[in-house]
Amino acid sequence: MADEIELKLELSAQGTQALETSGLLPGDPAVADQRSLYFDTPAHDLAAAGLSLRIRRTGRKRIQTVKAASAKAGLFVRPEWESPVKDDLPILDDTTPVRAMLGDKAAGIAPLFEVRIQRRVWTLDDDGATIELALDQGEAIAGERQAPIREIELELKQGTPEALFALARRIDALTPARIGVLSKAERGYRLSGPSRAMVKAEPVALTPEMTAAQAFQVIAGNCLRQFRLNENLLLDHRHAGALHQSRVALRRLRSALTIFRPVIGEASRVWPGEQLRWLASELGDARNLDVLLDRAGKGALHDRISAAREVAYDKVIDRLASPPARALMLDLAQWLATGPWLTAPDTAEARQLPAREFAMTALDRLRRKVKRGGHHLGGTDDEARHTLRKDAKKLRYGADFFASLFPRKRQERRLKRFMGALEGLQEELGVLNDIATAPSLLEQLGLTDDPGAPALLAHGEK
Repeated sequence: MADEIELKLELSAQGTQALETSGLLPGDPAVADQRSLYFDTPAHDLAAAGLSLRIRRTGRKRIQTVKAASAKAGLFVRPEWESPVKDDLPILDDTTPVRAMLGDKAAGIAPLFEVRIQRRVWTLDDDGATIELALDQGEAIAGERQAPIREIELELKQGTPEALFALARRIDALTPARIGVLSKAERGYRLSGPSRAMVKAEPVALTPEMTAAQAFQVIAGNCLRQFRLNENLLLDHRHAGALHQSRVALRRLRSALTIFRPVIGEASRVWPGEQLRWLASELGDARNLDVLLDRAGKGALHDRISAAREVAYDKVIDRLASPPARALMLDLAQWLATGPWLTAPDTAEARQLPAREFAMTALDRLRRKVKRGGHHLGGTDDEARHTLRKDAKKLRYGADFFASLFPRKRQERRLKRFMGALEGLQEELGVLNDIATAPSLLEQLGLTDDPGAPALLAHGEK
């Protein structure tokens, strides 16, 4: 078994050509046409266990690879098991964890989808670092469905992870590149399933052996991944659900920064805190218009709000395509993996706390804050209710972040009831917030005099 350290970048169709003609890549590449056949059971038991199994054919050579999914924030450190095979039949012996993890279910493993790419590989040496750059172009195929693949894999052969990010920034300066969070196996699984308009938060997998610092890296990486998956859907389809889940991902990430402040230090309020707040605010107008549009009946007012929504979405797409937005995600991934917070002396003790101990303290602090804010809720003003709403979100996100640290059945039942109560509180406070913001939003749009405005506002107050 070996570990590989790599960073993935996604390119546009034009980006691959721009990179090839940029002068960055030294000499002629090694070129290989690859066909990778991916396997799983009909119930996707391998994927559920966090494993992928493929047989890759390059020329006459076939290599079987089993990878364990442990991606964090775009920087992949993944255990993998490789062995040569003679044909397209996987060998499931004790040299891989497949049979041990699946047991009798391993008998149901069969081909699921295929990935065909042309891979061109260059080796770059720079300031003591050796990096393999692989440019992959091709497609994933599952039945009658296909999806293009255009990505770069930067694999560190020698040197520090900082060198990977430095090279990624040089590439982005030549042609827009976004940090990639999907493996080729995940692309195939998504292609073989139903189409998605949005991606909700995936479960956070923490273990009792983790420190608070390690837990933060996993949680923040989970949030970054959710944002990137929805960002791609938003750029391609402008779907309201993808916009909403992009904002949810940013809120979850900002909540994680607050919860883990004792671990990551006060400097995180400025960076990345302010930058994430900026990006979230850039998505705010479009989301508010989505909410307003859902409440508006058919007619002239609906059409005017819809037109304003299109303008707001144009602005969102422009912001996401901007260099600062792309750089933020790359900078964030580097900060999570190698940032100064990992070695700051003033937070050293907090970083080494057991994750479960830190979680219990953090959740208790958040719960008490929400409880205080909820006293005499009926007599509070809009600002106080909005503050309580934000605190309730942090508590809900925190409970979700740390759920895997409390796996006992009794704890799971209590957590489920607790999360249900928080969701109900959030929903009610969200409705009140929509009612409070609707008049100012109509005023900003110059729609307060529209004949349909009073009915829209009255609808929100029901």
